[in-house]
Amino acid sequence: MAKTATAYKEKMKELSVLSLICSCFYPESRNKLVSEFEDMEVKSLKKRTSGQAFEVILKPLSPVSEVAHSLPSPPKRDISLEDIEKKLEAAEERRKYQEAQVLRALAEKREHERDVLLKAMEENSNFSKMAEEKLQMKMEQIKENRDAHMAAMMERLQEKEKRAAVVRRNKELREELVA
Repeated sequence: MAKTATAYKEKMKELSVLSLICSCFYPESRNKLVSEFEDMEVKSLKKRTSGQAFEVILKPLSPVSEVAHSLPSPPKRDISLEDIEKKLEAAEERRKYQEAQVLRALAEKREHERDVLLKAMEENSNFSKMAEEKLQMKMEQIKENRDAHMAAMMERLQEKEKRAAVVRRNKELREELVA
């Protein structure tokens, strides 16, 4: 008998999950569920190395017992017009609040997009100015280099002209000395 009671208690632990779930939804029917489970017989079988084995035999319902197998639905309470109006007002306020949140988010997004666009335009403008300044500096540098190169070429040309003049004069002097 002690073995049967132990096996029954272990089986009830497994069944208590169902009882717990049902008691959460229908607290008044908890006692009914326990009385339904009292209509079973547990026979202990051979004890195995993997654990105990037992058989659960459900007893047929007695004709006197009128326990319903289905769980009763929770009692419905009457809803007044005021409750409905309050719920509608609350729903309307929630809708307006959500709409305001969406509009606020859209406005923030537009503001962010505008800021990003302004920043991009400003950076583009700064880049254009910097590129123009660099180009101006480069052009001035090229002009200075060209002017310096031209001046150096002119100076070499003048030196060659002077040298040629000296060579012509020396040639004339030699021709006069020879003649």
